[in-house]
Amino acid sequence: MIKYRLIAFLAVLLQLHCPTLGQPYPNYHADFVGIGDHGADLKWWQTAAFYQIYPRSFKDSNGDGVGDLNGIAEQLPYLKELGITATWLSPIFTSPMADFGYDIANFTEIAPIFGTMADFEHLMEVAKKLDIKIILDFVPNHSSDECEWFRRSAARDPEFKDFYVWHPGRMENGNRHPPSNWISVFRGSAWQWHEGRQEFYLHQFVKKQPDLNYRNPKVRETMSNVLRFWLGKGVAGFRIDAVPHVFEIAPDNQNQYRDEPRNDWDNDPEDYGYLQHIYTKDQPETIDLVYSWRAVLDAHQREHGGEDRILMAETYSPIDIVMQYYGNATAEGAQLPFNFLLISELSNSSNAHAYEGTVLKWLQHMPKGRTANWVLGNHDQPRVGSRLGRDRVDMLNMLTATLPGASVTYQGEELGMTNVWISWKDTVDPSACNTNPSIYEQYSRDPERTPFQWTDAQDAGFSNASKTWLPIAVDYKELWQLRKQSQTLKRGETEVKALSDAVLAVKRYLERDSTYLTLLNIYDGVETINLLQSFPDLPPQLKVVVVTERSQVKVGDLVNSTSLQLQPKDSLVLQTTSSYYSYATNGETRFLPVLGVYLWLAQVGLYLSSR
Repeated sequence: MIKYRLIAFLAVLLQLHCPTLGQPYPNYHADFVGIGDHGADLKWWQTAAFYQIYPRSFKDSNGDGVGDLNGIAEQLPYLKELGITATWLSPIFTSPMADFGYDIANFTEIAPIFGTMADFEHLMEVAKKLDIKIILDFVPNHSSDECEWFRRSAARDPEFKDFYVWHPGRMENGNRHPPSNWISVFRGSAWQWHEGRQEFYLHQFVKKQPDLNYRNPKVRETMSNVLRFWLGKGVAGFRIDAVPHVFEIAPDNQNQYRDEPRNDWDNDPEDYGYLQHIYTKDQPETIDLVYSWRAVLDAHQREHGGEDRILMAETYSPIDIVMQYYGNATAEGAQLPFNFLLISELSNSSNAHAYEGTVLKWLQHMPKGRTANWVLGNHDQPRVGSRLGRDRVDMLNMLTATLPGASVTYQGEELGMTNVWISWKDTVDPSACNTNPSIYEQYSRDPERTPFQWTDAQDAGFSNASKTWLPIAVDYKELWQLRKQSQTLKRGETEVKALSDAVLAVKRYLERDSTYLTLLNIYDGVETINLLQSFPDLPPQLKVVVVTERSQVKVGDLVNSTSLQLQPKDSLVLQTTSSYYSYATNGETRFLPVLGVYLWLAQVGLYLSSR
């Protein structure tokens, strides 16, 4: 009788734990499998959490009202607690600050307002101890007009004469005019007359930012040496600023530049959108230039060893052009051309189908073997909380943390910081200052650049010595801890589906590992969904592993796959329960599928019954 009871007990176990034996369970496999069979190790940047610091607004250590390098060093433990892999610093170099550091007077000096080279070296030491990599901003398109190179070029110094784009202009009826109708990104003509040299120089941004001439080999080598200098200081790579503008079309045989055609939809002749920028953006030489910079980084690694040094390219270009920055069959390019689709294609009214299309657009265009990346915001874009809704910030962080590849967080986005309204009187951004009080808000980037809100004290803890942190979003930390631990989230396959207009699902799965499902309810209604209708290979129950404050379920809860309820603006990460037991053999840890354990017990029961 005991034998039959044992058999019956084993049969019940099989039914309880394997209720769908006739269906393929995603993590069950008949063979013993090794723990290290997930493929080659990933590079550090392929699943990294990058964090952009805008130094002026991050942390002021000396009470002058401007953030600095020592403030960054002081607060790096906060990034460590978040799980950040590397931080990209907006420019910290010597500059008259006409464009707040993007007008560089010396590419290898630290601006006194941010500190000294000794302060930078101290920051690098702190970062190394915390295992946080430092990425610098590389601004190749232009320098400041106060840069020694420009002064010597304006003086026609033979070594620097052609370092910038100069032209005598067009003569019409005895009057001198700019060489072409090209318009600056910051409004007005892109050409500025220089009285000393008696020529116009090109500036695609403000007039204090003259464009370097990359058709001059000396310029290319000089800028490559800038990269080599900072690589020698130990930086892990560079974010390349305004890449599409680096080259413009060459003059014709008569040394003339062609005018760019008009856009019919813009009637403001001062506005950048007035023209189609077919001669000043996305020139084919730009791609090869980025490849040459990658070669500089790779050569440094070969000579000095260590981990990969990387390039991150800022390019608001058509996606077919963006993908070329990754590299081609013969040359490597930027490891991470920035993916701005979540910024440019999604709005407050976008539904789940729009989210699905935006995510898939990048994944489907990306060349095989390359790494995706996901950017929600930066210092040039309205904060995600203002753009897509503060009540969506948690779910969007959850989305980018569980999609394949790397993610880039702009400082404060993890806390749900929003834009701050800045009056015309207080506006300092040159993009806005070049307009007028009626339209400046359309162009100002000041609202997203306001100081980091460290505490609820005066000045939000930005400019005092308080060590009290703002509460860190628990779900944000949990997400990055989960991502670091999970092979599925690091290297698994991806399936993205809109389950309805309101609900987006991202499934990440990997053979011999757990499956994860991220669910986002984008709208304000309660949504009840049947996951098995869209993902029939899921088990009947899933475990909750990350929640937001809107969720009614808790971490560790089991939820039914056929009737899962999401609250308004709710988001969850779910996981299939473990399907392997580990065991040791010959000094190796190996895995036995749970189903295999039960079948083995059943065989033992049958053996006992036969006795």
